[in-house]
Amino acid sequence: MKTVHKIWRGIEEISAGTFFFGGITLIFYGVIMRYGFNSPKAWVEEVVRYVIIWGVFLGFAIALRHNQHIQVDLLYDKMPQKVQKVIDLFATSVSIFFCLAYTYYGYVLVEARFHSGMVSLDVGIPMWIVYLILPISGLLFTLRFIERLVHLIRGKDVKYDNPLT
Repeated sequence: MKTVHKIWRGIEEISAGTFFFGGITLIFYGVIMRYGFNSPKAWVEEVVRYVIIWGVFLGFAIALRHNQHIQVDLLYDKMPQKVQKVIDLFATSVSIFFCLAYTYYGYVLVEARFHSGMVSLDVGIPMWIVYLILPISGLLFTLRFIERLVHLIRGKDVKYDNPLT
């Protein structure tokens, strides 16, 4: 099971990192072409937008794994341990249902864009490919919440991975 977790973790980090790196590289290319060679490329901005969005959406599950999402825990920290566990179970269950709906409606949007034949303005990328990140990220996010729920039910102390290790 640890091997599966390592592979899953590696795929998440490599894919999100690749998209971020690709986006930054394209931004650098666009700046060099515009200001260095006075030959701006119109397609760069559009592609960068989509690549960075893919990197961010793939990073959602990584942020959850490291417990780095925004949370307000001022009142939560003052509650007894048992109440905190109930709140964690409830919040995680609601999050799973939200992610399932997010994944489903992302799929519906992708299917609609696929059948419409809509493409992006500058490059002509089929928009269903751009929107495909919605069900993919929703599925990854759902799996991370399910993992969190299993840990909570088993009573394991959920220690989140250190992002620096």
